[in-house]
Amino acid sequence: MPDLLIELFSEEIPARMQARAAEDLKKRVTDGLVEAGLTYSGAAALSTPRRLTLAVDGLLAESPTIREERKGPKVGAPDKAIEGFLRGAGLTRDQLEERETPKGAVYFALIEKPGRPAAEIIAEVLETTIRTFPWPKSMRWGAGSLRWVRPLHSILCILSDEAGATVVDLDIDGIKSGNTTRGHRFMAPDQITVTGFDDYAAKLKRAHVVLDPRERAEAIWQEATNQAFASGLEVVEDKGLLAEVAGLVECPVVLMGAIDAEFLELPAEVLQTSMKEHQKFFSVKNPKTGRIEKFITVANRETADNGATILAGNQKVLSARLADAKFFWENDLRTAKSEAGMSAWVENLGNVTFHNKLGTQAARIDRIAALAREIAPVVGADAGLAEQAARVAKADLSSEMVYEFPELQGLMGRYYAQAAGLPQEVANACEQHYSPLGPGDDVPSEPVSVAVALADKLDTLTGFWAIDEKPTGSKDPFALRRAALGVIRLVLENDVRISLERFSDLGLLRQEKNCESGGIGDQEITGLQDLLEEIAEHGVYGATIREVRAYFDQTRGEEESQVLLLKKAAASVPDTSIDLLSFFHDRLKVFLRDQGIRHDVIDACIAMDGNDDLTLLVKRARALEDFMKTEDGTNLLQGFKRANNILSQAEEKDGVEYSYGADRKFAEDDTEKALFDALEAGGGRSLRPSRPKISRLPCGHGRPARADRCVL
Repeated sequence: MPDLLIELFSEEIPARMQARAAEDLKKRVTDGLVEAGLTYSGAAALSTPRRLTLAVDGLLAESPTIREERKGPKVGAPDKAIEGFLRGAGLTRDQLEERETPKGAVYFALIEKPGRPAAEIIAEVLETTIRTFPWPKSMRWGAGSLRWVRPLHSILCILSDEAGATVVDLDIDGIKSGNTTRGHRFMAPDQITVTGFDDYAAKLKRAHVVLDPRERAEAIWQEATNQAFASGLEVVEDKGLLAEVAGLVECPVVLMGAIDAEFLELPAEVLQTSMKEHQKFFSVKNPKTGRIEKFITVANRETADNGATILAGNQKVLSARLADAKFFWENDLRTAKSEAGMSAWVENLGNVTFHNKLGTQAARIDRIAALAREIAPVVGADAGLAEQAARVAKADLSSEMVYEFPELQGLMGRYYAQAAGLPQEVANACEQHYSPLGPGDDVPSEPVSVAVALADKLDTLTGFWAIDEKPTGSKDPFALRRAALGVIRLVLENDVRISLERFSDLGLLRQEKNCESGGIGDQEITGLQDLLEEIAEHGVYGATIREVRAYFDQTRGEEESQVLLLKKAAASVPDTSIDLLSFFHDRLKVFLRDQGIRHDVIDACIAMDGNDDLTLLVKRARALEDFMKTEDGTNLLQGFKRANNILSQAEEKDGVEYSYGADRKFAEDDTEKALFDALEAGGGRSLRPSRPKISRLPCGHGRPARADRCVL
């Protein structure tokens, strides 16, 4: 059984595309081979900046002969039907066979497809793969129609076995397949003839090409850590940067350089970000001081001076980059320490639009500050500090450093808040209020940070719900699912008992008042602002605002603007609030299912009162999950099913619905009376639901449940 080796040799492929491209090549070629009848024992894909390589072991020498029996139309069927069947089978009428069936005589076709040589199939599959390859971006060059990520120079495609290697004949836009490749661009640019994968890998190694990206990454990290350790330093780990750098070089040569002393006082994160983003350098820090003092760069070739010239050029470019960062840092510090402090940056945010329907960043900060003050007592934070932190948390968006490096937002806010002399809790909230950004991100635990983080995410959610910009399918351009999951993690991991309905309604009212399009403008009616502010200050529950709406629905003949505008607000908020709470529940279901809690248990707890208190809801779900695993839980479920089935049969027989529950006056013996006594002691009101669902089980441990659920 021969082995297949394919190499697509081109100009440098962007590092971020290499891993995906190698997997795409493997999948498309192997899928095509299997579909054509060529099975194999194993396949591996590798990549370097200049080549994609696929090795397939144990390939069949030719596809097997396929015999297929196909049933056709009845004998005597119209000629057009028979001719269509013949075209599909690729046969003539005299090749058909007549057979008797229970439904009469029927034509059958015996189709035999002879096997094909592997080389013929490989050529077809590879050409299709190359011409339809799913690059994120591709280009054409010369006069041909072929598109590739960068100009494609050569195609290596050989089948090898004990007898030797055979080139698979292929010609794509003038690029003919062969058995040659090239080594390192500078150190071994001549052609290399290969006879199989082992020979190919060994000759590339001698030609200064490390074929396996994982081997390149391991070599880079090993040499980098060794050089840093020799100087008493350590490399700042960055797996993403390591993978990227490994995709930039075929022959990694690790060099360590020093940072000029004038830049050493810059924050470590500024140095690290500047070097990573602009130069693809690893940061090397002093473990005793935490300062970034040196850098690691990876060259793509060995030199006679051991990289001294390369290192000198890199240090020169780095100094220019860090000079810019130092300029931004010093300017920002002067602003933060000035009399106006960070408030000057907040004022500038009045000219920055957050969303064309949700106003400016400054207006958003006002809403977040008001909401943070409301949330603070619930999470054990000082209301004044929470409001202060919310007002400066996004101030660094106007700073020069964050303008240059947006990924430093929040972090620079902490530095600037400390420079401005603000309390440490406020400075920490500036950095932490964006968290958690993802499932693996840390969750803030300081009360002030928790209050601001919740206010920030709730304002985002209520804002986009107010303008009906919700996630649809896989599309979530404003990362609202991530914001909802952030709220869930903040609440659960800090064991916060908070009414999401209350604060969602409060946020929705503020959004209604501040929306620039279709909302209630304060400029229209001055008195309305005071009224809405009064409502928002005390928080509005969905039930309360529905009462307001009902009241105005009963009002006849009122034409005053205040009444009409408030009626508009009251009409929109409740449904939106309920929909937003359902969105939270959907995200919570996913979160809890990942932790192994059954979906019917989650649904049962969501159906209970107080389901906007996520901490209580999750505690109920975990308690119910644990209870259902016990013998008592199993017996309860079986008893409920049995009682439900008996009553359902009685309803069907009697033609009535027994939704009112059992009555004590019908108890005939002591056991039935004891059952009623037990139900009353447990707070139950009904023996069965009006619309029974097995998933709706009690989990309140004796507290009364809603009337549409069974309570025992």
